[in-house]
Amino acid sequence: MSFVPKTQPFSGKINAVTLGTGDKAIVIGGQNVLPFYTFDAPIENAPKVGVEITDTANEWTAPGLREFYAGCTTMADYAKKAETMEGADFLCLHFESADPNGANRPVAECVADAKAVAEAVSMPIVIMGCKNLEKDGELFSKISEALQGKNILVMSARAEDYKTVGASVVLAYGQKVGAETADDINLAKQLNIMLKGLNIPAESVVMNVGTAAVGYGYEYVASTLDRIRDAALKQADADLQMPIVAPVSADTWGVKESTASEEDEPAWGCAEERAIHMEVSTAAANLTGGADAVIMRHPAAVAAIKKFINELV
Repeated sequence: MSFVPKTQPFSGKINAVTLGTGDKAIVIGGQNVLPFYTFDAPIENAPKVGVEITDTANEWTAPGLREFYAGCTTMADYAKKAETMEGADFLCLHFESADPNGANRPVAECVADAKAVAEAVSMPIVIMGCKNLEKDGELFSKISEALQGKNILVMSARAEDYKTVGASVVLAYGQKVGAETADDINLAKQLNIMLKGLNIPAESVVMNVGTAAVGYGYEYVASTLDRIRDAALKQADADLQMPIVAPVSADTWGVKESTASEEDEPAWGCAEERAIHMEVSTAAANLTGGADAVIMRHPAAVAAIKKFINELV
């Protein structure tokens, strides 16, 4: 008698969230099985890979990045080039220099960059701010207004500013919003409930539940992802069924393994290869833990993770 495996699809299902418009629009989420468990049920929408473009990209020193973006001077230039990257599904504009404690770049300049990118590319757009609550609140609102009709995702709404960010991004301008918490299932659930309390549809919300480079307390990330995905699928908890987006590059390119020079750490080998390996390892860990999309930076890392996804789905 032939062996018939017992499948285990769940009654709970991750919400399907659409980003972008037209032929390049993507859908994240939608599955009702654990990550890459294709032997239980088909994965409705394979995980997606985004490419981070910061407004400080001209300061990147990695040879592979400088070579790939050679000749690019504006954020729109970088975005057009990133759109050609093998494995890319969407673009993430990271406005680091808006930070009042840093370059304090004016909101109007950031909005102008976002508009220029939106006019130059057709891929879905994700917006990341500078982590300053007041500046991000203004930045997110203005960009959401300027890019109405583009169906962008704005990261992030936090417990401290979810009312202003959620109301302006989703209710006023019809965009999608990311709920950001730090490695805690209860905080993630609470923030989702508060956003829904503003009459924001669940299908307009994704989660950023926190990430870290592997080796840097990643066990907290892993346990949070596991608990959230189990609650969403096994317990059919509707307050945790939002898809998860993990901004990997922001963490992995800042750790010592990625930044230490070859002169300072000769035994560690090529600095760029270290950073690529850190980015790939962290993205793979997030995806196998339950993330529905990762945001990355290096072309080699993006291509490797896209191959990883394609071979598992």
